[in-house]
Amino acid sequence: MSNTLVFQRARTARRHPARGLVRVVALLAALVPVLAGAGTQVRITTNFGAFTIELEDERAPLTVANFLRYVRDGHYAGTVFHRVVPGFVIQGGGLTQDLAPRKSREPIPNESGNGLVNVRGTVGLARTGAPHSGDLQFFVNLADNTDLNPLPTRWGYAVFGRVTEGMDVIDRIGVVPTGPMGQFKSDVPQRPVIIEKAEVLGAGAAIVPATSPGTAPAAN
Repeated sequence: MSNTLVFQRARTARRHPARGLVRVVALLAALVPVLAGAGTQVRITTNFGAFTIELEDERAPLTVANFLRYVRDGHYAGTVFHRVVPGFVIQGGGLTQDLAPRKSREPIPNESGNGLVNVRGTVGLARTGAPHSGDLQFFVNLADNTDLNPLPTRWGYAVFGRVTEGMDVIDRIGVVPTGPMGQFKSDVPQRPVIIEKAEVLGAGAAIVPATSPGTAPAAN
């Protein structure tokens, strides 16, 4: 909501004090989510349904900016969730339907020390065993995966968002039959789980950013 609209509401209040006050209060109520720092919203549509992620813009700025660049570039369209481990994670965003890798940008610094933890419904950045190797693949936690959190002696897996709508879709993906396929010995959905599109919702769509139960979510 623009500053111009706020100014217009204030002028109305002077002409009609009671009615104007009601309008100003309503306007401020509408601004509360913005003032509270609600994160950027991204909707991911798959052939199993759609889910929405609220990003942690302030607490994981590097990871969020990296993810949004891939989203806005249309990178994720046509990729798959190539790894599904029931009770652990679903992971994708880096491979096409024939399990060929999509080209990624340079990896980013690990932000696992941001205080966010890997609990059910949170979204994290996949990586290899090297702590600062995360780039384009992401995962959604199907359970509370404390083993993925950092410890004083090691890096963890950086959480940068949470699913706010469509967790039922995540759960459906999380129980698809899996097996070996291509270069992978296990955990590949036997029916492809395809990301049809990923899009930024609301005001964030116009912003262009600057340039255990299973094993850890490695960027395969």
